[in-house]
Amino acid sequence: MSFPHDAHTFGGQPITQLATEQGTPFYAYDSQRITQRIADLRAILPKSIGMHYAIKANPFLPLVRLMAGLVDGVDIASAGELDLALKAGIVPESISFAGPGKRDSELAQAVAENVLINAESAGELLRLATIAQHQGRVARVALRVNPAFELKGSGMRMGGGPRPFGIDEEMIPDLLASWSRFDNHLTFEGLHIFAGSQNLNGEAIAEAQRASYQLALSLAAHAPAPIKTLNLGGGFGIPYFPHESALDLTPIIAALNEIATDAAQRLPHAALHLELGRYLVGEAGIYVTRIIDKKVSRGHTYLVTDGGLNHHLAASGNFGQVIRRNYPVAIIHSQDAGKVLSRDGFKSPSLDGAGDTATSTPTSVVGPLCTPLDLLADNVNLPHATPGDLFVIFQSGAYGASASPQNFLSHPTVTEMLL
Repeated sequence: MSFPHDAHTFGGQPITQLATEQGTPFYAYDSQRITQRIADLRAILPKSIGMHYAIKANPFLPLVRLMAGLVDGVDIASAGELDLALKAGIVPESISFAGPGKRDSELAQAVAENVLINAESAGELLRLATIAQHQGRVARVALRVNPAFELKGSGMRMGGGPRPFGIDEEMIPDLLASWSRFDNHLTFEGLHIFAGSQNLNGEAIAEAQRASYQLALSLAAHAPAPIKTLNLGGGFGIPYFPHESALDLTPIIAALNEIATDAAQRLPHAALHLELGRYLVGEAGIYVTRIIDKKVSRGHTYLVTDGGLNHHLAASGNFGQVIRRNYPVAIIHSQDAGKVLSRDGFKSPSLDGAGDTATSTPTSVVGPLCTPLDLLADNVNLPHATPGDLFVIFQSGAYGASASPQNFLSHPTVTEMLL
């Protein structure tokens, strides 16, 4: 896990100043870190492998506008995200639409905008053909494949076994063989194969990429037209917890180089791309909330903050964690002009949020909601803190504000800013 050495600032600005000017709670996203992450990845990716941003990871409009100039396309999962992408200036031809429950109204909008639709079932294809016929248009279609394999070690598995996502790989040859029934209404453009997400095992991702490519080759033999687009998925994870290390890209890049070289000969018309979200923005965001109360209950210290799981569901452990673990956190004293109180001057902080061992006390940090689920950090060693100090949660650039129940108990919604 890497953090800026001067950790009392974020995006070049003091966190205490941001809290004073914007109020708390808030999310802040560092545009420079996002831009650098994409540039670093571009530098090692094969030139023929494109990069798409999965808007679901963070749909904050200024951030999506930033992404519009940095990536080759975006992947959306709703009509709302389609509107957002268009508002951000992304051309429809570089937008792809996936999701297992697309409404007819969403399909109609996607057809009208000439967006690539990743179909998830035979039933969806039939509905889509009817909609395209009604509009007098030809819909652009790729098939989302549910592969028989899965991405080992993924935080969320999107392939292998029965899944709500995509069409089982063994069903696709017959579906492609009967494509003529969709003639004049649907045009086949390619395949979408996404096996899993939040994976920190580079070898496992590389294995899944090779398997995805081989599967695409076998299915291409049944296709009614040459494959024009191949989404190889993503799965690139970021470290959140003490035992985790940053993803080693070396085996992934080796696999992608092999795939790119082979595809130039065997899929010469296909544009290959990765679909990435968390990996591009997750480490470039922080969540900041202010301590409003401090109490001791039967010997245990609680810090109560003005934001909680209503703003940051993932940090509370209620967004996919089986065993709850703490995100990396820190205390910033309001009286100390932004000084971060954390071990080693925060140059190499403990990922469980531990503070200076000389002054730290086992503490739990809770939000303002009337539920025991509203737990932002549990039994961590934090430095002495008082009401008015700031509590910072790192690794918060993805699946934060938009993935949280902000209307729960009708507390104020969270502020977001791009620095």
